[in-house]
Amino acid sequence: MAATLKLEIVTPAGTVYAEDVEMVTLPGVAGQMGIYPRHVPLMTQLVPGEMIAHKEGRDLFIATGEGLIEVTARRVAILTDLAIPADRIDEAKAEEARQRAEARLREKLSDEEIASVNGSLARSLAQLRVKRRRRV
Repeated sequence: MAATLKLEIVTPAGTVYAEDVEMVTLPGVAGQMGIYPRHVPLMTQLVPGEMIAHKEGRDLFIATGEGLIEVTARRVAILTDLAIPADRIDEAKAEEARQRAEARLREKLSDEEIASVNGSLARSLAQLRVKRRRRV
């Protein structure tokens, strides 16, 4: 049996995923990173994108939002505002959210509103990329 590490993904709604995996690929602030068991300790920022959990020869694809990543030798803990497995993404809703965000960006907005809308846009684009690439 291959070495594993515990992957825990938590959102404000609760725990999305908590299982042992052989590897996880994450969209970090410095780029895409792969985490294997016995990785050096690390804390970094999660950015909207695609996470891949590799377990028993299969890959689970998850659209992520912004958050924090804590890596130890035996565990990857992720606190994020969004984590949706590819097979549960509603493409029509994500596309609608993307269009709404792009329309809002054409309005006159405060800096705070622009940041919020940009965050919404990034989350909807992450979902669309994962869903359209995986077609599950």
